Amino acid sequence: MIAPVSPRPHTFAQATLPNRPLLKIDHVDKSFRRGNSTSEVLKDVSLTIEKGEYVSIIGHSGCGKSTLLNLVAGLTQVTAGAILLEDREVNRPGPDRAVVFQNHSLLPWLTVYDNVRLAVDKVFSTIKSKTDRHAWTMHNLDLVQMGHAKDKRPAEISGGMKQRVGIARALSMEPKVLLMDEPFGALDALTRAHLQDTVMQIHTRLGNTAIMITHDVDEAVLLSDRIVMMTNGPAAGIGEVLEVKLERPRDRLELATVPAYLAARESVLKFLYERHRFVEAVA
Repeated sequence: MIAPVSPRPHTFAQATLPNRPLLKIDHVDKSFRRGNSTSEVLKDVSLTIEKGEYVSIIGHSGCGKSTLLNLVAGLTQVTAGAILLEDREVNRPGPDRAVVFQNHSLLPWLTVYDNVRLAVDKVFSTIKSKTDRHAWTMHNLDLVQMGHAKDKRPAEISGGMKQRVGIARALSMEPKVLLMDEPFGALDALTRAHLQDTVMQIHTRLGNTAIMITHDVDEAVLLSDRIVMMTNGPAAGIGEVLEVKLERPRDRLELATVPAYLAARESVLKFLYERHRFVEAVA
């Protein structure tokens, strides 16, 4: 077992034990077969993620980012290789990995409170009392500033608020890894910025481990400890991994002129641009 850590320090390396990653993606291939044809989506993907680390995965459309996230979530099975969470193979969904999708996926007939309480009851029905489960539900709603809307239904709240509830539901499961598939992609710029700030605050406070799929370079640099850049598909792999050397907590306005921020942003843009140019040349 990995030793517990105190609330998140400024760098993830200080919070983890060397050579014992929380999550290990070990030479993973993923193919889909339809009839007599086989589509190879991922090829020889290897990555380790430490406890408390925030990792973004970025790349052009069709490079297998969401497929990789689904493999870690246990929603899809690997074709070859293995995914290990605390040295145990991942081969099915479980409460130790919670997923936040771009679509909030809230049940429309339930209130905000009941959408979160449903997950709490599923995971903690034999561990926490009814009173404790209520308190835990409200704690997670308050964490994303949604306690005031607990009695509203999804149709009565905005898109950003729905996504906050989705994040609260995921966090309420106390997952070892929080998985987010473009969680802010469908939101307007201002709402997106507010939710990014919320996620940064939660990550600093809880020290949770997060993997996020994104197309947004600025979002990846702002939020991440490392950025994993995928090559183009088919048979996509990891092209580069960039360590974001920025202290936490981070302020988006202050970072706008920080050389390390600008250098990280430039590195990711250069990688994506070169990959796009390669695709155009082949076409």
